[in-house]
Amino acid sequence: MMDENIKKIQPLEGSITLLDVAQILWNRRWVILLFTLLTAIFGYAYAMWVRPQYTSDVLLQVNVKGTSSKSTKALGEMGAVLDLASPADAEIELIKSRMVLSEVVAVEHLHIWTIPIGASDRFTHKEGRMDVDSLIIPEKLRVKKWIAVAKDENSYKVIAPDGKVALEGVVGEVYSTAIAGDTLTIRVNYMHARKGQKFQLVQGSPLKAERLLMSSLKVMEKGKQTGIISVRYSHRYPDRAASILNTIAKTYLRQNVEMRSAEAEKTLEFLEGQLPGVKAKLDSAEKVLADYRYSIGSVDIGGETKAHLDKEGQLQRQIMQLEQERQAALRLFKAEHPNVVTIVKQQNKVKAELAQLKKNAEKMPLTQQEVKRLQEEVAVNNEVYTNMLNNIQQLRVVRAGEVGNVRIVDFAQIEQSQSKPNKTRIVMTSCAVGFVLGILVVLLVRIFKNGVRSASEIERETGLSVFAKIPQSRNKLLRGHRHLHHGAPFVLQNIDDAVCEAFRALQTALTFLMPNPEHSVLLVMGLNPGAGKSFVSLNLAATMAASGKKILLIDADMRRGVIHSGCKFGLADVLLGLATLDTAAVSKHEDNLFVMNAGKTKLAACELLRGDAMDKLLKEARAKFDMVIVDTPPLNLVTDAELICPLVDYSLFVLHYGRHSMDEIKETIDRVKRYSDKPAAVVMNHCEHEPGRYSYGYYGNGYSSKQK
Repeated sequence: MMDENIKKIQPLEGSITLLDVAQILWNRRWVILLFTLLTAIFGYAYAMWVRPQYTSDVLLQVNVKGTSSKSTKALGEMGAVLDLASPADAEIELIKSRMVLSEVVAVEHLHIWTIPIGASDRFTHKEGRMDVDSLIIPEKLRVKKWIAVAKDENSYKVIAPDGKVALEGVVGEVYSTAIAGDTLTIRVNYMHARKGQKFQLVQGSPLKAERLLMSSLKVMEKGKQTGIISVRYSHRYPDRAASILNTIAKTYLRQNVEMRSAEAEKTLEFLEGQLPGVKAKLDSAEKVLADYRYSIGSVDIGGETKAHLDKEGQLQRQIMQLEQERQAALRLFKAEHPNVVTIVKQQNKVKAELAQLKKNAEKMPLTQQEVKRLQEEVAVNNEVYTNMLNNIQQLRVVRAGEVGNVRIVDFAQIEQSQSKPNKTRIVMTSCAVGFVLGILVVLLVRIFKNGVRSASEIERETGLSVFAKIPQSRNKLLRGHRHLHHGAPFVLQNIDDAVCEAFRALQTALTFLMPNPEHSVLLVMGLNPGAGKSFVSLNLAATMAASGKKILLIDADMRRGVIHSGCKFGLADVLLGLATLDTAAVSKHEDNLFVMNAGKTKLAACELLRGDAMDKLLKEARAKFDMVIVDTPPLNLVTDAELICPLVDYSLFVLHYGRHSMDEIKETIDRVKRYSDKPAAVVMNHCEHEPGRYSYGYYGNGYSSKQK
């Protein structure tokens, strides 16, 4: 029962755990480190290439209530008409509007650019500076490249697109010259550059400059409903950043004042236009009252009648005031606007009340009604006239002393420290990106090259035994020479390496599991290039030779042979009859190790292998050597190995760990079995150590040179 529970909690074969991922990343740590290093270098280069930026800010206050309340108190009923205070969001949009920025572009000459030229100066941050406040390039030549070159600290020359000097001048003076039937005008107001430094002159579109400035501005309200607006702007030069911001603040403040003064001016103009009519109406009412009194003499008015007529006069005054408000509102809104509709409703209500009052007044004596009506008409007209005079006087005061609803709290100052680029942050971010990118690349390669890694799976699916799993060497120096077969075999350079132990395990397996290990021929085959079949062949031969056996290694890859003996004759020469086994096989590296290289031939390799020459060579080699190892070309590229396979005693399939699919392995092995029924086995090369998975050769011999 306990064994069954243990089996249940063990991970499935082929599955991957976090520990496996960690081991995969550790095995590829140099790849990750390389990505991290490359991105760090790129990030540092980018940080040095980007021109420094200096950020300044200006602080504005939008007084939504202050100015409005004062105007309302000063104007009485007219204050409601002039209350045009905007919330902070509306003011932010006004600051970024073309109405403000177009004037800033013109004042600060932002449509004129001078761009320093020189990659080395830019990378070392030694670029010069040239400020131009006046530049007019002929329209036909604006798309061409105009260059200004510093002659010394105070003089310069302008080079036209054709390479000729257009003009020469000094800082602070305006110069003009005829170019292409037009005029080139320039004035440099400031220059700080070394002799020979160049600048590209560009006259751009003011609209483009406005849009660029608009996108560069960062305008926001600090807090909620505070009315405090912060405006931030970055520029390459700190004094220019402060100057542009201050110009924006002053322009916006001035336009705000002018806008509010314009509203007062419009209202004043309307009232002054209505004043003569109101005065004439008052004079007419006074004359009518005087004439009526003269015609009827003295009239006694009772208390009830007086109260009735007082109420009627009050309603008439309300109607006139509402009409005045309606006329003022129509100047700002349409007749369908809610404000206008509300005033009309109030007028209708008062008129209905007045009509009812007049209906009730029909019972009063006519003389009393007429006298009181005339008196109230005079009083109403006099009050309206007096109020209008007062409003006109107050509006004149407001127009003269209007300060707007915005004030500048803090002007922009020249910053001494740059805000961008933050080199430390850029390099650290680049390192982080490179580290993550390296991990992703390693994992993606692992996913897309998710071939067979399990020896038991290969044995179960193919029926062949896996004799050895040769690991990646931990000796980086030797590992780098795995495919340089001119030198000594890998196993002879460091006998304590885990790779050497894997080849000893392979030798042991061949000794005990091959039917006739003595005087036999072993064929080493690889599925695809890069599997390491030549590496396995050479090092297996060296391992057996070191144990005292006489071994012959034949490189049968007559197309791209990589095993070198140092002899001018090789396998091709022997098969053609140009050399013998004794002359082509050369002792190398070990007394018992003999190597025959592939040789050279103009004939097709498969044609040489089809005859009896290869069979005769192998029979002769069996008699002279304890074992013959034949290294062949990749199976999936050519048929050489399939032609040799019937002539040998045993075959080894060399597989690249994690690169071949099971279908590919089975298909290749089945194809070889059609040509020969000789026994075979499998060797897995380039094996990576994965936690929880057993592999041959990872434990070495258990001793190091120090322990010995």
